[in-house]
Amino acid sequence: MSGQRKELPYEARILIAFLLSVLVMAVWSYYFRPPVPPPPTETPSATSPSEPASGTAAPTGTAGGVQPAADPSKPAQMSAAPAPAAIPAVQATQEQTIVVENGNYRVELSNRGAVVRSWQLLNYKDSTKEHKTLDVVNAETARALGAWPLSIGVQDGALNQRLSEALYEVTPSAGPVRAPAEIVFRWSDGATVATKTLRFDESYVVEILSSVEENGQPLAHTLAWRSGFGDRAAYMQAESTFVVYRTAGVLHQLAYGSLGKPENREQWLPQPESMDYAGIADRYFAAVFLPNGAASGGGPAMGPGLTLWHSKRDYKTTVDKKETTVPVPEVAVGLQGAASALQARLFVGPKDTEVLARQNPPMTDLVDYGWDWLEPIAKLLFLFLKWIHGYVPNWGWAIVLMTIAINTLLFPLKVKSWRSMQKMQKLMPEMQQIKQRYAKYKLTDPRKQQEQQEMMALYKKHGMSPLSIGGCLPMVLQMPIWFALYQMLGASIELRHAPWLLWIRDLASPDPYFILPVFMAASMYASQKMTPVTTPDPAQARMMNMMPLIFGGMFVFFPVSSGLVLYILTSMVVGMAQQWYLNKTNPLKKKSRDEK
Repeated sequence: MSGQRKELPYEARILIAFLLSVLVMAVWSYYFRPPVPPPPTETPSATSPSEPASGTAAPTGTAGGVQPAADPSKPAQMSAAPAPAAIPAVQATQEQTIVVENGNYRVELSNRGAVVRSWQLLNYKDSTKEHKTLDVVNAETARALGAWPLSIGVQDGALNQRLSEALYEVTPSAGPVRAPAEIVFRWSDGATVATKTLRFDESYVVEILSSVEENGQPLAHTLAWRSGFGDRAAYMQAESTFVVYRTAGVLHQLAYGSLGKPENREQWLPQPESMDYAGIADRYFAAVFLPNGAASGGGPAMGPGLTLWHSKRDYKTTVDKKETTVPVPEVAVGLQGAASALQARLFVGPKDTEVLARQNPPMTDLVDYGWDWLEPIAKLLFLFLKWIHGYVPNWGWAIVLMTIAINTLLFPLKVKSWRSMQKMQKLMPEMQQIKQRYAKYKLTDPRKQQEQQEMMALYKKHGMSPLSIGGCLPMVLQMPIWFALYQMLGASIELRHAPWLLWIRDLASPDPYFILPVFMAASMYASQKMTPVTTPDPAQARMMNMMPLIFGGMFVFFPVSSGLVLYILTSMVVGMAQQWYLNKTNPLKKKSRDEK
């Protein structure tokens, strides 16, 4: 008898299932992202660029290395066209930079290649210890790879090289310039003419008009955001950087591991005219090419057959004195088969729901709340939290107040569970008799199922729900809230770098000293001690006592946002207060000696 295995009670199995669910969520969120629709099938005959020559600079990361898809009929027509009258050469004599500012950003442009060297978002800090103004241009990578944002790409590798190294004439030639402003770059070597016009206003959107002509004939070309994007110092930044595009109202996200396959090879994804936008984004910020136009309900497409290009290259750098390889995503857009000027708008800014909602078309779906079934819960939690924050201007205390409100709403369920525990205490002798009758059978014995059936019949006879036994029902109902809060805290830019108190300086990142997980585990243990044991088996009771330690340890080895741990900790504290009230007003009767 003593060597036989003892079956876990129902409440223990529910709690174990819950812990396994949280563990799966943490592991899945760390190594994977929610499944996204596959990109459309490529059409090589219409969109695949020609393979670059082995000696060209395109694959090595030059700023002009993006090669556009072209209509096969265009090159023959252009090569056969008679040369026009001589075109005067236009180029600057030295490299210079122009700075454009408004209340949202500070953009530094270089006339070498007519590219962006810095794009600082003035209202946000990076995740370094110094908390510098956030620059979404990864300058270190761009310098190493020789590839910068807003570079022009054409199909000819040699011309790419010239365009990336050319010194453009720029107007105005001095700065800094305060938006609204128009910056014009122009370069010509007597045969090729390249122009790029950038129009800045007070918003996060910049209008772009670019063109490339050779011997008087327009060339198909692209505009690219190269060498990565976003806050490179952020927690899990590489895993949360995506190429994004929305077509026909459906958002597609290509994770960094899916880019540029086969390795270091450009890919083109032909899209219909219903393309809404395309670009690159990390967890909190985005650089997105938008359709040109401002018609109500969404402007016209950027042109016939908008094409998206994406790639990933590996950049070797040193982090904490160790050499590491960093994936560098890149993206570009062009007009499929169209040798004409390229007009577009470029949004570079935060994934703030209010800011994104004001864009044309709206881009609120860039805020990723994870799995589809969690999105409505996560949005509702965020709106509730934001409403509280309007009265309490500290996101940490807003989370505390939200937790108290949710637990107050769930208190009737806790009372119901308490009543079930009282009933269960009266049924303990009958339950013990059932267990004793089947104790001689192994867990694999089919007769063991009869024990469970008799237990369920006993619960049904006395109007008890297995989920409410041992106070599990409120915890089970809070699981979707925990999952949704986990996603919401990691996606809402409002909580990025939001402090609470003392050592908690960022509610969206893990507790740097793991103090909150320790307090959370201690509060779970204390709450468990206040709740009467619902199993007569001492071994099972000891196992239940280990659950808080397991739960707290899981949050140490698989860190989650400190805001989520704060929510769980507050839930435990509120639960202890509610349990104390129930124990005082309606205590459980102690078992008599005959029942022991």
